[in-house]
Amino acid sequence: MKLKLQTVASFENVMLRYGLLIWIVIYSVGLNASSHREAPLIAGDPLADNTDLYAFRSPDDPNTITIIANYIPAELPFGGPNYYTFGEHVRYEIHIDNNVATPGDDIIYRLTFTHVNEDPTTFFNIRLGAQNVKATYTLERSMNGGMSFQTIIENGPVPPNNIGPRSISSEVGLNTTYQDLFESAITMSSTGERVFAGPVDDPFFVDLGGIFDLGNTPRQGALNRDGLATYNVHSIALQIPISTLLKSGAAGTPANILDADYVIGVWASASRPALKTLTSGNEIVYSGDWIQVSRIGMPLTNEAVIPIGQKDFWNRISPYDEITETTLDAYFFNPELALYMDDDLFGGAVPSFSALRVQTNSLGAFDFSNGADGLFALKGSDAVAGTALDDAVFGTLLLPGAGMPRSVDLWPTLHTGVPNVIPYQLATGKEGNPLAAGKPFVNNFIPNGGDMLRLNMAVPATPRDDINFSSLGLIQAAAIGLTVAPFNTNSDLEFIPNMDGFPNGRRLEDDVTRIELQAVSGVVLAAIGLWYDDYDPATSTSPVTDDLLGVLTYSTGVESNDKAFSSSFPYLAMPWSGTEVRQSMD
Repeated sequence: MKLKLQTVASFENVMLRYGLLIWIVIYSVGLNASSHREAPLIAGDPLADNTDLYAFRSPDDPNTITIIANYIPAELPFGGPNYYTFGEHVRYEIHIDNNVATPGDDIIYRLTFTHVNEDPTTFFNIRLGAQNVKATYTLERSMNGGMSFQTIIENGPVPPNNIGPRSISSEVGLNTTYQDLFESAITMSSTGERVFAGPVDDPFFVDLGGIFDLGNTPRQGALNRDGLATYNVHSIALQIPISTLLKSGAAGTPANILDADYVIGVWASASRPALKTLTSGNEIVYSGDWIQVSRIGMPLTNEAVIPIGQKDFWNRISPYDEITETTLDAYFFNPELALYMDDDLFGGAVPSFSALRVQTNSLGAFDFSNGADGLFALKGSDAVAGTALDDAVFGTLLLPGAGMPRSVDLWPTLHTGVPNVIPYQLATGKEGNPLAAGKPFVNNFIPNGGDMLRLNMAVPATPRDDINFSSLGLIQAAAIGLTVAPFNTNSDLEFIPNMDGFPNGRRLEDDVTRIELQAVSGVVLAAIGLWYDDYDPATSTSPVTDDLLGVLTYSTGVESNDKAFSSSFPYLAMPWSGTEVRQSMD
């Protein structure tokens, strides 16, 4: 992920040579995306803007994986007369990497949309059984990395926006119920995938206002607010048999619940034709190669890790480009957010993060603050021989150099996945040595590329009504494995509730903002035995010190979605109606 000098120079030469034409193309296409309006250029192209991506084992159909890619941020339910829908001249794609031995994507799902005005004589979106703009889609699938595609759905139905009861339910509208429209849009492909494409309640929950007000979350002396409550997005949801997603040659039954052959990487994108030409006849002509203008893998990467000057570049490249283009790696090794979790730097300037502090003297020896060396002093030593930190294993990735303290935890958590190799096991059973074997709890390592959701499909789904189900995902699984009997009484591989949660994939319920802030503050280090600074093995009777407890109980103040999720595919809540009363913002 490195923007080489020659690349910069050639780009500038093209800009000078073609001047205004190139500017128009870039502006009209919008070379970026990935979360809610997170990069400068994509804000001008919402129809191609990825907002979120989810991948999880279906809780009511465990032989399948559900992947959800959302687009079009912050849709007002009452946004008429031109309501948002999926765009024409956009390729919406979901990419799957299931084999580290093959470069690039292995499976691609591609949706393209067509619009029809059924009654162009009215300004209403729906009237007398006719709909403007009515969208349908074609779904294609490639099982060979994009070399060829097979059409598996034609004229797939997209439900209309939930405009209001007169438009949907009355005799002068569509004379039906929105639930019927929503459910009838669920379609089975010719190859066994269940598919939904249409408007939904935005499932992401976060105090956007507080987060971007210099980290004021939870808000100091004010009410926390879900900035996306009562907004809609457009969603593409696929429920895919695990057998379809497995790499070639993998056994049909996993060897265990962390079988490495069952790991997949998932990312989503949108692409547009390179040229958009406006004519004097008010026609628009699209031509040229298809150009990626948007992508997303892990939530909040481009939004809260990549600095503003690099956001547009990040969105132009693919996860596989990040193997060699390494300039942006530095923002994972020394994340900006960690500066506000260090009292020697700017911690005091962000009081909302007061419970989040990075280890600077873990076990009396290891400093993980920005610019420090972390575990690099162990490079090449007998202490790391045979572990993931050994150069003969994954050490070149995980201990690349001095001054990169978070290469050992934040980097694999957010960028490569975590292998079930020492030291990436829970401290349970390590007897105080973080470099000893411990209790396995994650294996979603797939180093083929950069920013993707990584999911081990062998991990069972935690029932949503399980008393142990938690929106803290893998963080909660680690806490249970460290502190709750019988899980903390042995170092055996066994299913711990929430092992199927973010960052092992991403469930709709997962509080990813909270989890990522906890990860930046060093909670993964603590889970594997690199305890917080206030842990003293001579006097501490429990690893759950005040510092660790503060991190585990930290909350942004917004912990769940504004609407309940469904128990069946596509699991998303139906979209808000344009006539519903929005929540009070007081």
